[in-house]
Amino acid sequence: MSKNKPVDYQSVESRRSSRSDRRMTPMRRLYYFLGMPVLRAVTRLLTMSYRFETVIGAENIEPFLGGKAVCAPAYWHQHHVLCSGLVRQWIKRGFKACFLISGSVDGEVPERIARAYGAEVIRGSANESGTLALRDQHAMMKKGYSIVTMADGPRGPKYEIKTGVIVMARVGGVPVLPVACAAERAWYLDRWDDFMIPKPFSRVILAVGEPYAIPRESRLDNVESHRLNVQEAVMSLMRECEDRLRAN
Repeated sequence: MSKNKPVDYQSVESRRSSRSDRRMTPMRRLYYFLGMPVLRAVTRLLTMSYRFETVIGAENIEPFLGGKAVCAPAYWHQHHVLCSGLVRQWIKRGFKACFLISGSVDGEVPERIARAYGAEVIRGSANESGTLALRDQHAMMKKGYSIVTMADGPRGPKYEIKTGVIVMARVGGVPVLPVACAAERAWYLDRWDDFMIPKPFSRVILAVGEPYAIPRESRLDNVESHRLNVQEAVMSLMRECEDRLRAN
């Protein structure tokens, strides 16, 4: 390949981390092609077995259904199984969702699942392609899509909102919508986020917080107070879900 060939910034390959040598090889493509139906079937069976007790603050999503308004739902990477399932239910009710998913090879499976939900996908991260991702997010928001983020990913630290989420909301002029959950019994994977997979027939609770607007007069280089406020909002929702499970 010529070194002078222009870089295709729309290609996910251009947005992968330069620190990783993992690429989408033909063998890996075959693995994902064969494994995806199995993964989706297992996920569907697990989800059908869960006992959903309530969605705290369910009314907070109502203004954003049917393309009436745009927001930026944000939840922890750990909670992706339950929270993405909640977003899927919103999509069925007319919510226009666009997931921000890492450009790494690990993002291939979440991308395919999100598209199967009927959502759009932007590949990228603040670490490797922040400017490109922000540009794409702004374009999608102008089209009426709400940007869904796992706000502490793709590398953590766990439970720490990335500044990019706040900047994206400020630039787009949309509120951040905190989302959280808790499960009575779950498996936790041995990785940085302690990824949670609720066990079959577990009781689960989800929560949606009040939209948090970033004032337009806020400087983009001084949004730390808003980042901390949103972070505490998601943490508070998570604690509320856990307390509700223990109380019942």
